[in-house]
Amino acid sequence: MLRFDAVGLHYLSGGTPGPDVLRDLSFTVPEGAFRWLLGPSGAGKTSLLRLMYLDARPSHGRLHVLGTEIGSAPRRALPGLRRRIGVVFQDFRLLDHLPVFDNVALPLRLAGRGEGQIRADVGEMLRWVGLQDRAGTHPAELSGGEQQRVAIARAVMARPSLLLADEPTGNLDDAQAQRLLVLFRELNRLGTTVVVATHNETLVARYPARALRLDRGRLTEVG
Repeated sequence: MLRFDAVGLHYLSGGTPGPDVLRDLSFTVPEGAFRWLLGPSGAGKTSLLRLMYLDARPSHGRLHVLGTEIGSAPRRALPGLRRRIGVVFQDFRLLDHLPVFDNVALPLRLAGRGEGQIRADVGEMLRWVGLQDRAGTHPAELSGGEQQRVAIARAVMARPSLLLADEPTGNLDDAQAQRLLVLFRELNRLGTTVVVATHNETLVARYPARALRLDRGRLTEVG
């Protein structure tokens, strides 16, 4: 599902390469795995997720995502790969001009699903995340925790092959966080590969799984 071979990443500043934010990362995440992504703020977790969801390409090394070597892949191949990846962003990235229902329905419409199926599937998902009464509400009218739940519902709506979540429980209370992890683990049980970046060590202890741990751009734990 994911293979990193001596991968490094730096960003450009005024066209000049900056310092490496990720250094010499080598690991694999097999199909159907669940992985925690751990490390302090500034360790590089978000940059690593950007590589996984194809928002950045490696500066060094070789990266395979969903069976495709990203460094040599033509740009026209990337949109199809991205449609197989669900992402829960820290900043939600909801479409403000669309109500909750249409935000959650977006992946299904992009996949060409019929409107009858979309209404049924989105309604069921909104009930699951406790937002069935907010389907017609726009994101700006929601609390941070509600926006987080919309972002999560949208990310899992189309049953992606790979699900990536960046601090998905940051705006949720403990009960909602546990409910979210139950959903992620159920998706994983059904075959979705899941990577969750978090600072919440309580959740990690409650739901043990292998971890990728970063410190200053380097892996200190794989397993």
